[in-house]
Amino acid sequence: MYYWYKKQKEMPGSEMGGFTRILHSGNPDNLMDEIPTLVVDPLPAGMDRGYIVLNRPWAFVQWLEKATIEEEYILMAEPDHIFIKPLPNLGHGGYPAAFPFFYIRPDRNEKIIRKYYPEEKGPVKNVDPIGNSPVIIKKDLLEKIAPTWMNISIRMKDDLETDKTFGWVLEMYAYAVASALHGVQHILRKDFMLQPPWDLETGKKFIIHYTYGCDYNLKGELTYGKIGEWRFDKRSHLRGPPPKNLSMPPPGVPESVVTLVKMVNEATANIPNWETP
Repeated sequence: MYYWYKKQKEMPGSEMGGFTRILHSGNPDNLMDEIPTLVVDPLPAGMDRGYIVLNRPWAFVQWLEKATIEEEYILMAEPDHIFIKPLPNLGHGGYPAAFPFFYIRPDRNEKIIRKYYPEEKGPVKNVDPIGNSPVIIKKDLLEKIAPTWMNISIRMKDDLETDKTFGWVLEMYAYAVASALHGVQHILRKDFMLQPPWDLETGKKFIIHYTYGCDYNLKGELTYGKIGEWRFDKRSHLRGPPPKNLSMPPPGVPESVVTLVKMVNEATANIPNWETP
């Protein structure tokens, strides 16, 4: 991510500012000298109950309190995001920009949403189908939303029905609800991001999100749910970085997947001291 941030930042059309990695382990790590980083505290021991993402809103609250942020707008992004092209500011004043996720459906979960977004606040459609990332938002808006996002996340995790229903996307729903509670609605930008293997072409998108495994047979046919003869999956590299020069996918695999592997290979070839397992 950081390699492509630095490269795209200098390209024409970019409005990208500074970069901060927020590390919520409470302790420095071996990337501190390579990537601008702010270390913040995790939640009290045991509070996340194994749901590590619950630390994210609290991390942003601390960052906003401690950091000197020169920019007026903030992009919230994740380590498995690669910038395909220079990113302009997609937000407009009080309207942040966000990517709509097909699996975030406040309209289908009204009973649960109403526990946190009461009827007097307005219709459930005010809760956007988003998470906090990717989002471009004015700093002063995020300063208002972040504490609410943190508190709603914890309340949702404490509620058995909500926790069971929302699962690993609970914190995403919490951000959407917190934004709605503050009267903030987002500009929904489908061109903000693509997610291989389901999105077949990079087109005019800005970010590749490599969250899903990409499994194919040697004919270039998707074998999702079954380990392919060729595969790219970030979960294959949980114990260490991916090796340099990953094998390219077979003919017939979508352009989005080919571009993803090419960009990973370029980054690992150019990042100093990249360690190959």
